[in-house]
Amino acid sequence: MTDRLEPGDPAPAFTLTDDEGKQVSLGDFAGRKLIAYFYPAAMTPGCTTQACDFSESIASLARDGYAVVGISKDAPDKLATFRERDSITFPLLSDESLETHRAYGAWGEKKLYGKTVEGVLRSTFVIDEEGTVTHAMYNVKATGHVAKLRRDLGLAS
Repeated sequence: MTDRLEPGDPAPAFTLTDDEGKQVSLGDFAGRKLIAYFYPAAMTPGCTTQACDFSESIASLARDGYAVVGISKDAPDKLATFRERDSITFPLLSDESLETHRAYGAWGEKKLYGKTVEGVLRSTFVIDEEGTVTHAMYNVKATGHVAKLRRDLGLAS
């Protein structure tokens, strides 16, 4: 099992392809705060709920100084379909190799319908302007996650 990140850890560097075919790196967000969240699969009910929740909150998060990226193992073309279908307003990044998932501890054993399987652990990381993890949340709930995150960050609704 991959080690989990803790607040104070340096955020693992990544360069991933987004839903438009562009390369996006952690370094692109240097000097800005970033919310990077990992989700199991585009266009599934829980992942759609979570992505739409972030989209609806993107303007207020940006006002509070946060950028958002969603990361999944889906291919960029599927992510583009997801973004267009659900009007997602932030970059969706493809990690088909699962290298970034593993670096963040967002891949590992979990229970699914009573069986232990290996898969994506729905996780969210807040990274500060210097690239340090300030919040590492594992096994988050899709519904209500953004509201909880805002509370944890001390942001107004």
